[in-house]
Order: sequence, then structure tokens, then C-alpha cells
Amino acid sequence: MLDVAVAYSRYQFLGEEFLTWLWFIIEKKQELIQDFDKEFVALEVGNRVVFENRRKESTERVTIKGDGASLEEGILALQKGALVSELNVVYKSSELSWQFTLKGESLNISSLSIPNTGGPESEDDIEGIVIEKIFLYDKALQLLQKLYAHFAGLRVSDTWQRKEVPRIRNWIQSS
Repeated sequence: MLDVAVAYSRYQFLGEEFLTWLWFIIEKKQELIQDFDKEFVALEVGNRVVFENRRKESTERVTIKGDGASLEEGILALQKGALVSELNVVYKSSELSWQFTLKGESLNISSLSIPNTGGPESEDDIEGIVIEKIFLYDKALQLLQKLYAHFAGLRVSDTWQRKEVPRIRNWIQSS
């Protein structure tokens, strides 16, 4: 049985591969997301992306932040062998919008902002508002869970090396 710390270090790359794949999906295959959310409008790269290129002797880290920031430097980092280690995402479904950051090493979600809900007009409305907020948090988490489950199935299949990796490489090289 693997020690937790050893397993964490050994499989850390999976989260970073997931975030790199997710950026590829955002740029080239958004129709895939519609399979998981029938009200899906868009998934966009938000205002922060962090790339890490781990080498035996050192780790190179590139951070791109700011609204409307150019991601050309990120593509260059990918071309040099880096993976996405943090990705800020904007998720739009129906007329609602969520924004959050995913961290690759642990797949933690941080800074999750959900769509605004109206305040309670009476004490009777409080329960409904709490339930609505839980639903809004859960909707973003369900999308991520479905995307990761799809990625994990793809990652362990023959399709990953045969089709998906070449598609991702072509995207990186052509950008």
C-alpha cells in the first residue's frame, strides 16, 4: 500500500493533465460540455492561469493574470513542456455565470463565486434561498465531476495516446 504523501507526489501530474486538457476543451471542443449540461452556454478561461514545467533540477513557473490577458505566453510554456497547474474558469449556463479556480495538484476549487440570488423578502424565503444557493454550488461541482470522470476514462483508454494527445499537440503547435 502506498503512503499518502508518496501517492500524492506520484499522481500529481493527473490534475495538471486534466487542467491542460480542460483548456484544450475550452478552446477546441466546447460541444463536449453540452453533453453534461443541456443549458450550457460557454466555458472560458478566466483571469488567471499558472503553468509549471518540472525538471529534475528545477521548476519553472509562469503566471498569466488579468482580465483579457493574452494567453500566447501560456501556449509558449506548453510548447516547452509545461502543464497547467492552476486555471481560473468562467462557466455560463442558461443566463447564469460562475467563476472559480482549479488547482491541479489537488483539484481543489477556490474562489468559487456563484450567480447572485435575490435577498429574502420575508423569513419564509430564507429556506428557499439557502436551497437555491446549494443548488448553484452543486451545479458547478457536478459539471467538474462529469468533466473529470470523462477525462479519467479517456486518460486510461487507448484513445488517449492514439487520438487525444496528438489533438492537444496539434492545438499547441498551431496556436
